[in-house]
Amino acid sequence: MATAAPHSQDDSDDDDIELNPMRVLLPAEESEERETASARRDGDSNLEIEQHYLHSIKSTVKIRQLPSEGLSFKLWPAATTLVNLFDRHVIDPTTSPLLSTLTAAAAARADRCGGKLKILEIGSGTGLVGIAAAAVLGADVTVTDLPHVAPNLQFNAELNAGVVRCGGGAVDVAPLSWGEEDDVETVAGRGFDLVVASDVVYHDHLYDPLLKTLRWLLLLGGTEPAGDRKPAFVMAHLRRWKKDSTFFKRARKSFDVEAIYVDSPSEGRRIGVTVYRFTAKGLRNEKLASAKAVDV
Repeated sequence: MATAAPHSQDDSDDDDIELNPMRVLLPAEESEERETASARRDGDSNLEIEQHYLHSIKSTVKIRQLPSEGLSFKLWPAATTLVNLFDRHVIDPTTSPLLSTLTAAAAARADRCGGKLKILEIGSGTGLVGIAAAAVLGADVTVTDLPHVAPNLQFNAELNAGVVRCGGGAVDVAPLSWGEEDDVETVAGRGFDLVVASDVVYHDHLYDPLLKTLRWLLLLGGTEPAGDRKPAFVMAHLRRWKKDSTFFKRARKSFDVEAIYVDSPSEGRRIGVTVYRFTAKGLRNEKLASAKAVDV
């Protein structure tokens, strides 16, 4: 059974886990919620359409995968976990692991004179997380990835435009290469209330560019925070390699990192997807102190 996570559950497992796309594509327990329309190929064996049902809005998001094009063109388990959390949050916020995070994001939006919640997704891949968030939360979402990934992101955004529009949201596509300040400045000036990602910790040579991007977005004003509010970063991650712990050790030098949810392992696996919340270092303690002062 999936649970809210204790802080100690994160990146301390000792065994390397094989990165096998066919084995970890999607959790088996979610099979009743989606239908793989692999038969729809239009003569192209490189094309797959994945369908993910969103219970909160009783609609289906369709995602085109291009498996032979590389990792960024496939769906991965962490994306499904994060989408399900957004979906379940809308159904019952009181039991949602995302309640405090989304409440803080909504407060930041209110400080910016209101309007729709604005979310930035980095390393979007196929765009499932951002598109689903726009649909179920009624948010304005910007999905980003490398320039060569953007056309498939745009395709999926247009494929789901009707569902997103009915949910009151919107999806924009933009290129963003981690560690490139110009790219970050281009998208970050839109004033985001929340940053999200899934399965973005895999190649160790990308740890530093990813952390550099996060520091800019969360700490250095790259998202034009409202007043003293700084956006949180919510990341869903399925640990595959022992070296993943290096990323978290480096991240903790700049951020408070908290595991807020652990999903059930899929069939044949020992661990499930963990969802983390990154916030500006010390910000969590400041909020607790403020809350205690109010109670007094």
